[in-house]
Amino acid sequence: MTRLSVVDEIFLRTHRGLGTPIALQGLWRTADLVDPALLAQVHEAMRAGTLGRRVSRPRVPGARRSWQPNVRAYPIARAADILPVAELLDWADAQGDGLDPEYGPGWRLSTATLNDGGSLVSLTCSHVLADGRALAVAVDGALRGDRDRQLNFAALESDWCDAWHQWTIVLRGTAAALRQGIPRQPSAASRDEQPRTGYGTMAHSAILQCPAAEWDRAAVRHGGTANSLFIHLVATMLWNSGFPAETIEASLPVDTRTEPRVDNDLAMTEIAIRRSDTPATVRALARSAYERRMSAPGGMPEELLQVIPDRWAYALSKGAGERDILCSNIGTLPASLRTLGPHRCTGVAARAIHPGLTAARLPRTRLAGYLCRIGDDYVLSLVSLDPDRIESAAALRELAVRTAASARLRTRAW
Repeated sequence: MTRLSVVDEIFLRTHRGLGTPIALQGLWRTADLVDPALLAQVHEAMRAGTLGRRVSRPRVPGARRSWQPNVRAYPIARAADILPVAELLDWADAQGDGLDPEYGPGWRLSTATLNDGGSLVSLTCSHVLADGRALAVAVDGALRGDRDRQLNFAALESDWCDAWHQWTIVLRGTAAALRQGIPRQPSAASRDEQPRTGYGTMAHSAILQCPAAEWDRAAVRHGGTANSLFIHLVATMLWNSGFPAETIEASLPVDTRTEPRVDNDLAMTEIAIRRSDTPATVRALARSAYERRMSAPGGMPEELLQVIPDRWAYALSKGAGERDILCSNIGTLPASLRTLGPHRCTGVAARAIHPGLTAARLPRTRLAGYLCRIGDDYVLSLVSLDPDRIESAAALRELAVRTAASARLRTRAW
């Protein structure tokens, strides 16, 4: 696709300060030191790959922004000192700074030597460029040298034609929606008893690794699936942190791509989870939710957000997809990600991070979970966005391990 989608532009607005900043990150842990020459090869493959693009502004009002090739890349960032394993996520959380999907490189490859003799490699990209599944596709293509997955920037429809198409959709759709009455703006307000006013670090991270066989057995034992167990665990963690509401609302991203490609090809749906729910009942709730998707308020055409000024678009869409928790199941990662050249990975994680997050830009979301399967393991990445209740990464890690243990899951924390 050579034009930005509605979802792409939502993330572009967050990059510009309108909303919660967000970047995608893949992490690889190895038991030995990764060869610098190998990383240089990976870096070059990524530079020439599907993340090598940037946003270009249209010249005609109403036309969508477009993608243009961009071979500029940050040099490989290397940690200056040997990194204690206990600090690896603090280092990884800092690798999202400076990404610019419009005027500079929108991605960065970083590496650190760990004090256990291994390495940590990070690939971070702006969410404007890709969603979680797309990041895995991009890395898979680069590692395998798949030139068939390069972006096609040719045959771009003119800005005049695109603007005409967009305005036609918007005017017809808006007129139809207004016949049903003036739609209300979605509310992003939390139902919590107090607004969050955290100080210091706003987000804390934890990563747990669990044998897939154990995870699947636990899911079956509770009458659920691997996915419903994941959602139930994240909700339980939030309650265990002291969240007071009897019901937790969860937003669930849905992968809408029909073929492997690098973009933001996702929709959102939601479910409401009660304290009495189990992985079995969450399974039924999620199955029903996946049949319906969140849409623009009042039936307004979503393309409206692409033809009006950014601040208006932000005001109309602010918080629309945010709920108490986010549960993003990225799925099974490509087998190519299990190794970096001759180096076997002891762990691979995919998640989102929030560079430059301040208290004023905290979303409604309290806890975000990202699940992926790689080889014989499930990897659960967690990001707490509730500094008042979860005050440190250590507190989040302890909460996660304790909650997993209550489901009889044997986990290893990174």
